[in-house]
Amino acid sequence: MRIVDLSQPVHGGMQVYPGDPEVTVAPAATLDRDGVNVLAVHSGSHTGTHVDAPFHVIADGARLDELDLALFHGPAVTADLLGRAPRAALGWADLEPVADRLRPGVVLVLHTGWSVHFGTPAYLEHPWLTPDAAERVVATGVRALAVDTLNPDPTPPPGTGTGDLPVHHAVLGAGGVIVENLTNVAQLTTLSDPLLSFFPIHLARADGAPVRAVGLGT
Repeated sequence: MRIVDLSQPVHGGMQVYPGDPEVTVAPAATLDRDGVNVLAVHSGSHTGTHVDAPFHVIADGARLDELDLALFHGPAVTADLLGRAPRAALGWADLEPVADRLRPGVVLVLHTGWSVHFGTPAYLEHPWLTPDAAERVVATGVRALAVDTLNPDPTPPPGTGTGDLPVHHAVLGAGGVIVENLTNVAQLTTLSDPLLSFFPIHLARADGAPVRAVGLGT
């Protein structure tokens, strides 16, 4: 069994969704002074590689700790979407090469390669999934969507709000989850029969939480 790390490292000053809490990481205790090392970490619930629960966009949606843990692990089906232009719309035609593999329990991974831009302004210019494509994905029974971008919907310029988030509403509204900010997805595609695991921190009543996303396979 091989294990491939698909998670962005969390550190102070890292890129976050425009308007989200900034990340700070600083010593709260040190060996020299206190006999132990302890970090003080401040961040939003959608920091780094993280998962969105339905409550993120739906007032009466399930909170993170109300979801079946099976949602956070499953066979990965990776759609090759490399080479797309900034802010390119990804429609159902882009997913058709893997459409016959989409079914309940599968984690659909959109591999755009956009994670190379993480930490730069270009990261906000990522490709995005069309609402129609998202609805058709949900219709296959898929309840977990994973992306190597900041957002499966278009990310508006900083200071302009979040936008309408139709893909979020399609997936989360069906009781599913969305994983954002994956990295190193190219390594996931080298695994045979890959599984994707992205178990979140067990935050009570939360709208989302950071995950340690990994691919497992041979």
